[in-house]
Amino acid sequence: MSQTTKQASDAAIEVRGLHKSFKSLEVLRNVDITVPRGTMLALLGPNGAGKTTIVRILSTLLRPDGGIATVNGHDVVREADAVRRAIGLTGQYAAVDEYLTGRENLEMMGRLYHLSRQDARRRSVELLEQFDLVAAADRSSKTYSGGMRRRLDLAASLIATPPIIFLDEPTTGLDPRSRLAMWGVIKQLMNDGTTILLTTQYLEEADQLADKIAVINNGEIVANGTATELKKDVGDDRIEFVFSDNAGYKKALQILKSKDMVSNERDRMVSVTSHGGTKELYAYLGKLDQANLNVEGLTLRKPTLDDVFLKLTGKAASEHAEKGDD
Repeated sequence: MSQTTKQASDAAIEVRGLHKSFKSLEVLRNVDITVPRGTMLALLGPNGAGKTTIVRILSTLLRPDGGIATVNGHDVVREADAVRRAIGLTGQYAAVDEYLTGRENLEMMGRLYHLSRQDARRRSVELLEQFDLVAAADRSSKTYSGGMRRRLDLAASLIATPPIIFLDEPTTGLDPRSRLAMWGVIKQLMNDGTTILLTTQYLEEADQLADKIAVINNGEIVANGTATELKKDVGDDRIEFVFSDNAGYKKALQILKSKDMVSNERDRMVSVTSHGGTKELYAYLGKLDQANLNVEGLTLRKPTLDDVFLKLTGKAASEHAEKGDD
């Protein structure tokens, strides 16, 4: 098989048996990941699970202790320079020089990628238009909003038109409007055929954007598939009951008690799986009525990624929503 044919058939990112420890702390253990060309894989997991460590290894910023990792057909250890030429990286914090204008930031990055001065200027103009930064192009970037800085940071990672992009929690700290704008930019990159590895703490982000999702917990990949496949693996529908007072909520915990029950004392909510649809719902309501409990709210719903997260990590994603490095 020719080298050209081989590279065309290979995955853009392939990881086999990856290990990494920091002194006595094992951060990654036997991690396997495959990202086909032109697709997005979202790495989803609690803070400290190992998501950022994987990105740092794949972007050649950190050496693995064991296993094999290739990016664009190149080994991340033995062919680090070739890997760097094939990737763009946007970290958790916008890495822009606040004393330079948006245009100057992009042109500087272009020169660092060894573009000619003319090509760096041309590419900067294209990216300023693509990321809706033309009006602010000649303003100091310290005057930019958080969303604008994140867009500029992502634009800088694309200055050399890399075929593979690593996005490490790119929307952390953004307001909902800025987050949606960033989603639009990421979707356009996907439409253009860019391969993307995304780490995120937002379940909806993974659900909306990714072709496949890998759930990582305690340094291990515990599930891998499409959002639909992962939700299906959780199983049945869920019934959520909300109670009008704390006394009723606490009594309902005993009546509805099951191994897969989820509760939230703040919202006085109890959630259980439903194997029998409306028949089982009526049975639960009958038990609660016999105990004279007042149900204030009731929802019968399909499994969500939050349910997947809960099943695989033991905690709801909202409990991991605080920002932090892996």
